[in-house]
Amino acid sequence: MNIALAQLNYHVGNFESNTKKIISTIDVARNQGVDLIVFSELCVCGYPARDFFEFKEFIDLCEEAAQQIAAHCTDIACIIGLPTPNLKDQGKELFNSAYFIENGKVKAVVNKALLPNYDVFDEYRYFEPETDFNCIDFKGFRIALTICEDLWNTIENPLYITRPMDSLIEQNPDVMINIAASPFAYNHDTERIDILSDNSIHYKLPLFYVNQVGAQTELIFDGGSLVFDAEGNMLDELPYFKEHVSYYKLDKVGEKAVISFEHSETFKPQHTTDIEQIYQGLLLGIRDYFYKSGFKQAILGLSGGIDSAVVCALAAEALGAENVMAVLLPSKYSSDHSITDAEVLVKNLGCKSETVAIKTITDAFETALQPQFNNLPFNIAEENIQSRSRAVLLMAMCNKFGYILLNTSNKSEAAVGYGTLYGDMCGGISVLGDVYKTQVYQLANYINRDQEIIPVNSIVKPPSAELRPGQKDSDSLPDYDILDTILMEYVEHRKSSSEIIDMGYNEEVVKRVIKLVNTAEHKRYQTPPILRVSPKAFGMGRRMPIVGKYLS
Repeated sequence: MNIALAQLNYHVGNFESNTKKIISTIDVARNQGVDLIVFSELCVCGYPARDFFEFKEFIDLCEEAAQQIAAHCTDIACIIGLPTPNLKDQGKELFNSAYFIENGKVKAVVNKALLPNYDVFDEYRYFEPETDFNCIDFKGFRIALTICEDLWNTIENPLYITRPMDSLIEQNPDVMINIAASPFAYNHDTERIDILSDNSIHYKLPLFYVNQVGAQTELIFDGGSLVFDAEGNMLDELPYFKEHVSYYKLDKVGEKAVISFEHSETFKPQHTTDIEQIYQGLLLGIRDYFYKSGFKQAILGLSGGIDSAVVCALAAEALGAENVMAVLLPSKYSSDHSITDAEVLVKNLGCKSETVAIKTITDAFETALQPQFNNLPFNIAEENIQSRSRAVLLMAMCNKFGYILLNTSNKSEAAVGYGTLYGDMCGGISVLGDVYKTQVYQLANYINRDQEIIPVNSIVKPPSAELRPGQKDSDSLPDYDILDTILMEYVEHRKSSSEIIDMGYNEEVVKRVIKLVNTAEHKRYQTPPILRVSPKAFGMGRRMPIVGKYLS
């Protein structure tokens, strides 16, 4: 049996585009002599569709699309993912399903059993878990078909009492196929490989795993579809962050199913650093946010600092430099080198730029407020007037010219509230909101790996918001090397202050940092969607009460 794995980029709710893409890929596979082509989880409607699942019309459109796809499968079989109605008398209204289509008809329906309900996942909100499992017979092979989380478990994990494969293995399948929509995090690829390899070893079966690629607002899907033999050896690893179709042959040698393909003897697993993965993920996130939203041009405030420089470089690479407008917004506190660094970056990238000085604007605000401020000392109020003045100007240009504003705040700043609401925290999408400051430096160096794009001075100078004379981030925050490690333990690893202190960190610093994180929750609720690249990002994957009193 000839099998194709189709790792494609879908658009939530865009049935015309998704269906056309799937049918086109089926036609190409048919010409290659493929017997079965496999697509990813919920490919028909795109994932995650969230509360679109609550609209009957949306579910009906999924079925209509599936029937269009089935009509093209008269001499080739396919596996597609979509939501289907639960016709039982109890439970949720929908299943997360896979159709096995053969001879123009749906031959089998497989429903997902293990519904993730952690981090960014909320599948119990919409779907009913399946409890009845059956293999599919096709071309002399018996297929154990499962959906994403159904294999996403360690074999000894007591979280799941009913594992589909524990039932399916009793029906003597020849091969496992798993269709998935598994979001990207920079440490996720190795975890994914290990878990799927363990499944192949445990069940002593070869495995085809198909993951989707592409970004849906904050969630990025990296692809990286996988093929394993019955001993858990990785036979193939599809490209990351790219659409790709691969072809394989499944034979029987004695009683065992064996996978072969053209480049099997020369296959080498892909190895990339965390920073390279983050870089590629952010490019895909920016590109798909704009393309799928129908926008082309981005704007950002370019300060001469490292954060805005990295965002500008990423945007230029993702969208084309001609589609990026960098606006220099110097104040009376902006240093000459910040302006020069920003101008050098613009020249290196070839993007568009404008300069709008904000001194007269902020002076006007301060003059208007003079009766109310009544000669009180300069403080955060005047600092934030500068930041908000910049935001007003940037948003005005968005309205006038159709730009989308890129937010340039990093995860360290977002964590401790080191940003101005309706100022530097505004934007359509947050590019670095899941990237710690120390990682931003690594990204800058990676961008400069072949030549200097981001000026070295932007990388080596002490970070500063430049909202008052001589200001440095270190005046308000611990050094980023210390801050980021504490934040990592608290946010990603969910450790308490006492646990972090026991690791050797200064008690006063730890308690101060955690208090800053907790009291800044109201700010994070009002920030743009954040491109998720870590295992625990702010936003949909980390849900905290704004007025909670708990201090870890």
